[in-house]
Amino acid sequence: MTATLDDVREEYAFLDADDRYRLLIDLGRALEPMPDALKTDATLVRGCSASVWVYPTQPEDGRLHFLADSNAAITKGIIALVLLTVQDKPAGAIAEMDIAAALAPFDLKNQLSSNRTQGIPNMIALIRETAARYAKA
Repeated sequence: MTATLDDVREEYAFLDADDRYRLLIDLGRALEPMPDALKTDATLVRGCSASVWVYPTQPEDGRLHFLADSNAAITKGIIALVLLTVQDKPAGAIAEMDIAAALAPFDLKNQLSSNRTQGIPNMIALIRETAARYAKA
């Protein structure tokens, strides 16, 4: 993904509801492919209506890089949006980050159905907990 969260937020603000869905779907399509072998019970985000998998990697520079996927296009776009806030940042910074606040301008709870947004806090919690574990290591 080459767009920044600010870039996406700027574009999102000017779009109508249908185009916002298309933007989320496009973000999901642009995610780095996640190998099927990593889509396991251990990487599954609990509490999402669709299946969502998140797998962390830590390059030698100490930053976290996440692979993620979902079996639903909109949900895949949402996890892509979440990853835009944290991708390739130091683990300690991610653990301390208020990801929900960074996503607040997108007003996802009012833009999408409750089924689509119910798992967002779980996605965020998993990413922050993972970052905290890496930061302590």
